[in-house]
Amino acid sequence: MTSVDGNKGVIFDLDGVLIDSGWAHKQAWFDLAAKEGLEISDEFFYDTFGMQNARIIPMLVGRDLPLDELEDLSEWKEQRYRELVSDKLTLPPGGEGLLRQLKDNAFLLAIGSSAPKANLDIIFQRLKLDNYIDACVTKEEVTRGKPAPDTFLQAAIKLSLAPRCCVVVEDSVPGIQAGKAAGMSVVALTTTRDREDLLEADIIVDGLSELKVGDFVGLLTDGLD
Repeated sequence: MTSVDGNKGVIFDLDGVLIDSGWAHKQAWFDLAAKEGLEISDEFFYDTFGMQNARIIPMLVGRDLPLDELEDLSEWKEQRYRELVSDKLTLPPGGEGLLRQLKDNAFLLAIGSSAPKANLDIIFQRLKLDNYIDACVTKEEVTRGKPAPDTFLQAAIKLSLAPRCCVVVEDSVPGIQAGKAAGMSVVALTTTRDREDLLEADIIVDGLSELKVGDFVGLLTDGLD
């Protein structure tokens, strides 16, 4: 097998991966629907989780919206999310240990998220993620959100790495599809979806505590054979 000595990276999704926040996003979407007199279901939430708001909101409303209305609804939803999650932010079991192990083994780390920068700001402030994370990509930095590969490709550019030198960690179907479209190996977590929904990923685990540095090295080595 080919060696992977040298530059290598891991790009983490944020919600459902580095923080347990799916519940807060779900509540925020249901609150927005109630405010607007719209119908929403659990199935709709899970099918769209991981997409950008600009794609989700027209699907929820059932029509295209003027940009100002779209932005107003999106900001209301995200503000509601921040209210819900702000005092409940913690890294998942095994999260800090994995980040430390990866950094100790010369991995560059990034976050590639469909969330707005304001969400990341509060999370970085509370969890001190700047101790580990080398780069971030948020929704403001890409035109096409997941499942398009742009978020992860931009993260690789910020890390100065080729896509084949990066592993994506995701929990959503659009996120897995985005990672694969970017030409990256993908680790999937079952934190927000059933295992059978995540079969496109290279590795499927129930949480970050199950992952070791060797899992990422193995994925990168296999990709270079």
